Amino acid sequence: MEMRASHILVKERGLAEQILKRIRSGSDFASLAREFSTCPSKSKGGDLGWFSQGQMVPPFEQACMRLSVGGVSQVVPTQFGYHIIKKTGVR
Repeated sequence: MEMRASHILVKERGLAEQILKRIRSGSDFASLAREFSTCPSKSKGGDLGWFSQGQMVPPFEQACMRLSVGGVSQVVPTQFGYHIIKKTGVR
């Protein structure tokens, strides 16, 4: 199974929580990714493309697996910072 996801990666949990509140209030995920994310994927609205099991760090992968397509995660801490993940596909 492969998954597709977009994410917003930031260094501070507080900022991640503020961004998540904006998403939950209806703000556009891709626009917020372009504005705030520190990942190079920000230029694509946070899109990470397709990936299979074992390609992402375990906390990221586990959070993504729990989401349904279109779902947005809580703040997910990893060694890279704090992620907000939006699952965009499964195949």
